[in-house]
Amino acid sequence: MFIPNTKNKMTKNDNFLQPLLNTIKSLRGEKGCPWDKKQTSLSLIQHLQSESAELIEAVEREDKDNICEELGDLLYLIIMYAEIHNSIREFDLRDVVENINRKLIRRHPHVFEGKPYKDEEELKKQWQTIKQQEKNSV
Repeated sequence: MFIPNTKNKMTKNDNFLQPLLNTIKSLRGEKGCPWDKKQTSLSLIQHLQSESAELIEAVEREDKDNICEELGDLLYLIIMYAEIHNSIREFDLRDVVENINRKLIRRHPHVFEGKPYKDEEELKKQWQTIKQQEKNSV
């Protein structure tokens, strides 16, 4: 059973992902696990689908222990994808994190730029407009 860590609150300088990153690098390293080493973006799709479905089931059941476990499984897959692409020098986990952070800030001008809005419907339209502008600029 998962017991949340309520004593050690995360600080800005914590690098709590480093042990997991090291583990995955070891799994994919020279003396690592044959299964992990041979995975590709395509071969992981079935696992991504399966783990996503398991998370959805846990959320629907409101099974907090299982939600935590399934989120961990998805995090593992996200890091595996980043490591696979890092190994062929395309991008790494830092790029993934920086990219999503920029996107969230860009798509929430009402939060980060103080732009006013009338209601939730206007926020949805604004989100779609920004998303379309991003697609058009690529």
